[in-house]
Amino acid sequence: PTAANTAANTAAAAAAAAHVPQVQQWLDWSTPHIMARWAVFGGLVCLYALRVWYINGWYIITYGLGIYLLNNFIGFLSPLADPESDGLDIPTTMGEAEDLSGKPFGRKLSEFKFWCASARAVCISFFMTFFEMFNIPVFWPILLLYFIALFVLTMKRQIKHMIKHKYVPWTGGKKKYKGGPAATKLSK
Repeated sequence: PTAANTAANTAAAAAAAAHVPQVQQWLDWSTPHIMARWAVFGGLVCLYALRVWYINGWYIITYGLGIYLLNNFIGFLSPLADPESDGLDIPTTMGEAEDLSGKPFGRKLSEFKFWCASARAVCISFFMTFFEMFNIPVFWPILLLYFIALFVLTMKRQIKHMIKHKYVPWTGGKKKYKGGPAATKLSK
């Protein structure tokens, strides 16, 4: 390595390091704003889809992005402790069920990490569409049919797993209880 290469690498590293706190600050700010984050992600996906449609190529990058997003989605839907692979079993007695009833659903991939990894993948894929070396000629209808088949089979397996082990990977928020007749008598 020459002195010029070392200086260029140092300058690039310093420039990248200057942006890291800004990016982290934006990520920290965006953490509680779930709907806004997913709206930005939707915008990124639309922008990427428009770019691929307009340039009419880079289908292998799009296929790879689809597989990566599907893998992230499965991680988001999967429990942290998988009953089949960890040797755990569903509760067999009422006492075991009561012990597990108060525990929240733990995911392999949290919502924020799912969003962050997916948004990063879309941005990288968008960046790759500017380089001709990634435009590998493929017959895209076959890739699309293969992706659809892979999606259907994977989701079928995941839904069967969810039904078998009786878990739901999302919640409707905190339960709100309505008082019955006894509660109305006590409040009077």
